[in-house]
Amino acid sequence: MPSGEKQRQAGATSPAPDTAGPEVTTLLAAAVEGIGGTERSGQVTMAQAVERSIVTGEHLAVQAGTGTGKSLAYLVPAVAHAMATGSSVVVATATIALQRQLIDRDLPRLAAALEPLSGRAPTFAILKGRGNYLCRYRLNGGAPEEPGETLFDPAAVSAVGRQVQRLHEWAAGTETGDRDELVPGVEDRAWRQVAISAKECIGAARCPNGFECFAERARERAGLVDIVVTNHALLAIDALEDFIVLPEHDVVVIDEAHDLVSRVTTAASRELSAPGAEAAARRTARILTGETPKAGELLDQLREAAEGLGRVLPEVTPGRLDILAEPLATALTALRAAATSCAAQVRAVGKEISDDAERLAAGRAALAALSDIAETAERILGAFGDDIAARPDVVWMDRAGVDERQRPPTLHVAPLQVGGLLAERVFRRRTVVLTSATLAVGGSFEPLARQWGLPLGDQDDGQAGPDGPGRKGPAADDATDGGPVGGGAAGGSGADDGAAGDDVARNDAAGPDTAANGVDRAGADLAGADRVGAAGRHGLAWSGRDVGSPFDHPRSGILYVARHLPPPGRDGLPPSYLTEIRELIDAAGGRTLGLFSSMRAAKQATEELRGVLGHPLLCQGDDATAQLVRQFAEDEATCLFGTLSLWQGVDVPGPALQLVVIDRIPFPRPDDPLASARQRAVAARGGNGFMTVAAAHAGLLLAQGAGRLLRTMEDKGMVAVLDPRLATARYSGFLRASLPPFWATTDPAVARAALRRLAARTP
Repeated sequence: MPSGEKQRQAGATSPAPDTAGPEVTTLLAAAVEGIGGTERSGQVTMAQAVERSIVTGEHLAVQAGTGTGKSLAYLVPAVAHAMATGSSVVVATATIALQRQLIDRDLPRLAAALEPLSGRAPTFAILKGRGNYLCRYRLNGGAPEEPGETLFDPAAVSAVGRQVQRLHEWAAGTETGDRDELVPGVEDRAWRQVAISAKECIGAARCPNGFECFAERARERAGLVDIVVTNHALLAIDALEDFIVLPEHDVVVIDEAHDLVSRVTTAASRELSAPGAEAAARRTARILTGETPKAGELLDQLREAAEGLGRVLPEVTPGRLDILAEPLATALTALRAAATSCAAQVRAVGKEISDDAERLAAGRAALAALSDIAETAERILGAFGDDIAARPDVVWMDRAGVDERQRPPTLHVAPLQVGGLLAERVFRRRTVVLTSATLAVGGSFEPLARQWGLPLGDQDDGQAGPDGPGRKGPAADDATDGGPVGGGAAGGSGADDGAAGDDVARNDAAGPDTAANGVDRAGADLAGADRVGAAGRHGLAWSGRDVGSPFDHPRSGILYVARHLPPPGRDGLPPSYLTEIRELIDAAGGRTLGLFSSMRAAKQATEELRGVLGHPLLCQGDDATAQLVRQFAEDEATCLFGTLSLWQGVDVPGPALQLVVIDRIPFPRPDDPLASARQRAVAARGGNGFMTVAAAHAGLLLAQGAGRLLRTMEDKGMVAVLDPRLATARYSGFLRASLPPFWATTDPAVARAALRRLAARTP
C-alpha cells in the first residue's frame, strides 16, 4: 500500500495498547531522541493520558505548561491510534503559527523518527476552508465580482489592484493555492477576486477547472492521511453544517483550546448591513434581469428592502439591543421576505442553466448572498423572546469608530453560548482531547468545561499537583491574609472593573467562594490534581489533568502587584501608572513587553514615555506586528507596548524579555454586548455573572499574558501588574490561582532591586 494511503474503518475503536504496535512511551522516547530533545515527565504523563482518553473514549482536558513538549505528547498517541485502526485523527489549532509549526517542523520530524518502529512513516496533511484556497475558475474570470462590490481589476492603478496583480503572478507558481503561503498577504477585498466560499462553489464536476482545484486537492490529500491539521474555524463549520467538511475521524485533538469558544462563537456569528443587502441585490440581478415580469418584480422588492434597511440602520443606537424597535423589525421582515422570494426564483432559473458554468457560478453566488441575508434577518427577528435570559442569540449594532468612517452601520448576531453546540455536534460524536498551557482558570477546569458544554461534577481535590501538594485555591487564599501578594478582604474602589453590570462592593463581599453556578467554588479544586468530571449524560464523560511545567516558577519569576497605586479609572492611565512603568523599565534596562487592556492606553503610554525613557520604545501599529516583535527580540534594550494580539502571540525567549507589565486586570469592557449578555443570563439563573463570565475571562487573559515571560528553562524575569485589585479585591485569589506560582511581592523597592540585579547579571 502506498505510504500516503490507508484503509478506512468507519467508527473503528482503538485496540488495547498491547496489540497496537509499540507502546506509546516507547514511541515517545524514539520521537524525543529523533528530534534531539529531552524527555520530560510532564510530557510522558500527558502522552499516557491522551492514550487513555483515546482507548476509553473519555474526553480529556489537559493543561501543559510552556516547555512541556505538548505537541509530541498528543501527536505520538494520535499517530499510534491512526496507524493501528486505519482512521484519521484531526488536530485543530487556533493560530496559523501553530499549524505551520506542526506541518513544517513537528510532524515531519516525528514521521522520520517513528518510521523504523512503525513500519511506515505516518502521513499528514493540512486542510482549511474553501475560502482559504485560490479558485482557478474565479482567477480565470469565472463569475467575477460585479463593479458595485469591487471596482478593481488586475490592471487597476490602486492598492487593491496591485494586490490582485500580485495574486495572478503568485497563482502561476503556487502548488497549494493556500492564502497563508502568500507573504506578504493581501487585503480581503483583493483575495475575494480570486477565491470563493463553499456555498458559491458550483462543484468540481461542473467546474471547468475542477480537475485542478486547489481546495479539492487538499480535501483528497486529507482523506488519505493519518493526521489532518486544521483550524478551530473549520472544526466549528464541520459542527455547524449538515454537509461533510472534515474527513471521517473518530478522535479530535484541540490545541490552543483556551480560544475554542471564541473561535466557534465567531464562526456561528452573522452580520447584516445595507451595503451587504445591496450587493446581494446586484448579484441577483445578474441572474433574474430579463427573465420574467415576476422575477423583475421580486428583484425590485429586494432593492427596495435593501434601501429601507439603509434608512433604518443609521438611526439604531450602537450597542446591545434588548428590544427590537418597530422600524427595524419592519425593515428586517421586508428584507427576509424579499430575499427568500428571490432565492426561490434563482433556484428555478438554475434548473435551466445547469450546463452553463458561468451562469451557474453567478447563480450560486446570488443564492449564497440571498440565503445569508434571509437567514441572518430571520435569526435577528427571532432573538427577542419575552424571557431575556432564555434568548439563544445576542444582537447588537456596531457603529464605525472615528478611524473607521467608511465602515457602514452593521447589525451583528451571535450565540449567547456555544456549549450546547459543542456537546451535541463534537463531544457526542467523537473522542476529544483539549489542551493548552492555560486551561485551569481560577485553579479549576470548570469555567472552561462549562463553556464547552461538558457536565460539572465533584472534583477530587485531595491529590498533589505538579508543583507540590496542596496548592491552595482562591477561597483558601481569601480566608487568610489575601494570599502570597498580601491582598486582604477590603476590596478595591470599584472604579471601572471593566465588567458589565459589575458592582465591586457586591462582588468583593460575595467573593469567589460563594459557590454560585459552579465557577465560584473553584477554590475547592486543586489546579494540579486529576479532575474527573461526572459521567453525567452519555458521551460527555471527561477528565482534567494538569501535567505541570518544567519551569521552577518561584525561582525563575516574580509576580509584582503594585498595591500602592490607585485602582484604574476610565480616563486613561493616571500619572502614577506612567511613573511606575518608567521606573520598572529603567530598573530592567529595557527588555519590557507592555500588555495594555486597550490600544488607547498603549498609545498613551508610548506617547508619554517615548521622550523620557532611555530605551527604544515600539508600539503596536507602528509597523506590522511580526516586524515589531522581531525588532523587539533582536535588541535587548527595546521595549514593546501593545494590546490583545500581544497578550497571546509573542514568543521571545532569552534576555530580550525580562519584564512583562500589565496595566490592569483585563475584564471585558462594560459595553461588550456578548459578555454583558452572558453575565445577565448567569445572574438570571441565580449565579454570579461577574465571576462566571468576567472573572473567568480576565483570569484566562492574565494567564496568557504572564505566559509571555518564561519561554525556556534559562529565562528569568518579572510580571508586574499595576492594578492593585489583584492584591486587594475579594476575587483576587481566583485570578491569582490562574497564574503560574511565581514568588510574589507588593513592595516596589523589592521589585526594582530584583530587576536591577537581573539586568546586572545578564551578559
